[in-house]
Amino acid sequence: MSTIDKCLKESHEYSAEDAKFMEMAINLSMDNIDTGGGSFGAVIVKDGEIIATGTNRVVPDSDPTAHAEVMAIRKACARLGTFQLTGCTIYSSCEPCPMCLSALYWPGVSRICYGNTKDDAKAINFDDSFIYDQLELNYGDRSIKCEHFMRSDALRAFRKWDKKEDKVEY
Repeated sequence: MSTIDKCLKESHEYSAEDAKFMEMAINLSMDNIDTGGGSFGAVIVKDGEIIATGTNRVVPDSDPTAHAEVMAIRKACARLGTFQLTGCTIYSSCEPCPMCLSALYWPGVSRICYGNTKDDAKAINFDDSFIYDQLELNYGDRSIKCEHFMRSDALRAFRKWDKKEDKVEY
């Protein structure tokens, strides 16, 4: 049995509607391979209606942030005219990477459903474990140098924002 076929037993029960949307995300991931993209697809749904879909376009778009989930988030927010996705469910062909997971928390997505696991992705060289490992390290021990300076100057913008009376909180 190959590494990719060794999977954890799924324990979550899901509805026929969940299966329909997950199948769509999986099909998007399959079709995307044929158009030069990566093997990832995502569907964002609200109240049973498809709001947006996305596929991994990192290589074709020369954009390292063009993951399926991020692409779907961008389209969903544009369609709804808001930066909030409260009440939305995302169906992703794979467990979201750290960037995508963060991007899903910011707009308040209510539910994340995924097919492949991060270990399945790792088995085909989409390995994000180094990012998780880096986040646990002190700044000085990370592989990318992190330097902190000019805080007092940078705080001017935060103070201005804090005093702004007509700001939109997010």
